[in-house]
Amino acid sequence: MINFRLIRHLWLFLTVAEEQHFGRAAKKLGMSQPPLTEQIKVLEHSLNLQLFERSRRGTKLTPAGRAILPAVKKLADQLENLEIAVREAAQGQIGTITVGAISASIIEVLPKFIEHAKLHFPNLTIHVKEIDTVEAIPALENGDIDLAFARLEGDLGNHIASRPLIREHLAVALPEKHPLAAHQEVSLSQLSQEQFIMFARKISPLSYDILTGMCRKQGFFPKVIHEVRSVASQIAFVGCGQGIALVPYSITRFSYPNVVILPLAEHLEFITTAMAWRSDRDNHLLESLLESLDLDHKQAVDPEIPLFN
Repeated sequence: MINFRLIRHLWLFLTVAEEQHFGRAAKKLGMSQPPLTEQIKVLEHSLNLQLFERSRRGTKLTPAGRAILPAVKKLADQLENLEIAVREAAQGQIGTITVGAISASIIEVLPKFIEHAKLHFPNLTIHVKEIDTVEAIPALENGDIDLAFARLEGDLGNHIASRPLIREHLAVALPEKHPLAAHQEVSLSQLSQEQFIMFARKISPLSYDILTGMCRKQGFFPKVIHEVRSVASQIAFVGCGQGIALVPYSITRFSYPNVVILPLAEHLEFITTAMAWRSDRDNHLLESLLESLDLDHKQAVDPEIPLFN
């Protein structure tokens, strides 16, 4: 049986933990401070744990409070998702799919994906969370998202299915006054002495390892001076004359001030977008959506080719 009283007390605990002050937490909750303090004492007594240390400076979590905080946050998220699902069901919605996507995928892939989903499932709700590639698999494993669009390739672990969507040629972004900017194309070996702007490995490990591996095959390891989270940030640093960047060739569709983008002579390719999901979970709505995409026969394609029909 669901203990609704405990759930309410944990919700109060979470608010106090976030505000680190009983007065501010009470104001946020729309209640006075004495009842809030009393309810937290009841929770501490029922759990047989001291959750907060109180002083004139404010309130901070005890080790026990810090230990249970992640689980309480997850419970709060699940309750919020339940509330959304109930509200949507009352409005005739068939369900919700939560999508995690890197910034490039939000621009390149998600608009067509959402358009396709709405066409085939008009009563489907899609929630989108912007993530980094490194967050994709943990978010799928934890159930925080149902579907991920990120730079993923190879063995992603047990019960994680994936489908490569976009494969691109690499290009090099140069400051417009760079000596190589007047060339028609640039070889990777010509960049051995350059300063690179790259994705941080902790943000996109696959992208980082592939690009540094390509450089190593040419006899050098890139000198990375700036680590960023997006291609847009790479281009911004290049435009300021802070270095050069290896980027997807498809961005040549846009113009950037003070930046020249040239193809690499080696015609190197890598996966810039893949779709991943948990294959071991009963999610009939997600299964139906994936079936409608009809991706079984498709390989990763050029970004100019439509992905979803």
